[in-house]
Amino acid sequence: MAGFTELMKERRSASNFLPDHPIQTNELNDIFELVKLSPSAFNLQHTRYIVVTDENVKEELQGAAMGQHKVRSASAVVLLLGDKKAYKSAEEIYRGLKMLKIVNEEEFSGMVENTTAFYEGKGIGFQRDEAIRNASLSSMVFMLAAKEKGWDTCPMIGFDPEKIKEILKIEDQYEVVMMISMGKEKRESRKPRGYRKPVSEFVTYIGK
Repeated sequence: MAGFTELMKERRSASNFLPDHPIQTNELNDIFELVKLSPSAFNLQHTRYIVVTDENVKEELQGAAMGQHKVRSASAVVLLLGDKKAYKSAEEIYRGLKMLKIVNEEEFSGMVENTTAFYEGKGIGFQRDEAIRNASLSSMVFMLAAKEKGWDTCPMIGFDPEKIKEILKIEDQYEVVMMISMGKEKRESRKPRGYRKPVSEFVTYIGK
């Protein structure tokens, strides 16, 4: 198992993938067992994943992603969705706390009511922002977990979300936040890592 520092240094956005490296469902499940531990606001677990390995569907997704080659060459194309109505699952999610007697009935009801009121009070713009924020947190965990398991990834925003929704029959409740291509990187296609700002340019310290 790679240490975290090594993992961060080794993870790169792969621009091309080697052919004939299928990824198995059990390998993906091992990654998602780690991903499910990602932080999420109010533990609402806003993120949904769709994993596409079917070659015909990948071809359709490539068309919706401006023809980018890495979509077709990837072992899997992963779509991250943010649930704009995740707060409506609060009762179901918190019920386990009540069953385990971690909270009593009154505390359980208060948690559900407070979470629901918070999201509904903030409105649809906030609900969409929350879907994107929480899916973004999850996406980074996914990419690091994939790298730890020997798979390379590339986060992508160059796609038509409405076409993606049409192809995969995604309901309007979900925001298509990101596409991640995944496979074994064709390393000879790799370019040198781009310029990274020094810490002093992007960190401000206030206090001692």
